[in-house]
Amino acid sequence: MVRLLIAAAASTLLAAPAMPSVASEGIPGATVRADSGKSAAERKARFEQWCKDNPEKCREAKAKAQQRREACKADPEKCRADAQARVQARFKRADANGDGGLSREEAQKGMPQVARDFERIDANKDGRVTMDEMEAARKARADGRKAKGV
Repeated sequence: MVRLLIAAAASTLLAAPAMPSVASEGIPGATVRADSGKSAAERKARFEQWCKDNPEKCREAKAKAQQRREACKADPEKCRADAQARVQARFKRADANGDGGLSREEAQKGMPQVARDFERIDANKDGRVTMDEMEAARKARADGRKAKGV
């Protein structure tokens, strides 16, 4: 039961942020978020301001997020598979040279969270992060959370 709840929560978090992703240039839908290095409180304040500035878009984003959460509760396996497909697609876009791995530079441009934890994720220390290494790091993190009872 706990595993199911954690999986549902993780897939909800992975599904999509309530606020559209915004690049440092302010381009909606960009893959690099301007607020990726900020604290949760700063991101929340930024989101609240965005909602004040864009009330209709905010309502739509919140409704879409709620629908996604409900769909994930109803079918967590499908939700998990969809999240994995999104990660794979994002990885493929970030892999600029198409060699099946991300260099630190590719990660910084296309997957900044991976770049932040590059050393930890790059298990074989070859300077590239593969999907297998990302999955192993995700699993290790989940196992660590289970051990702590989170």
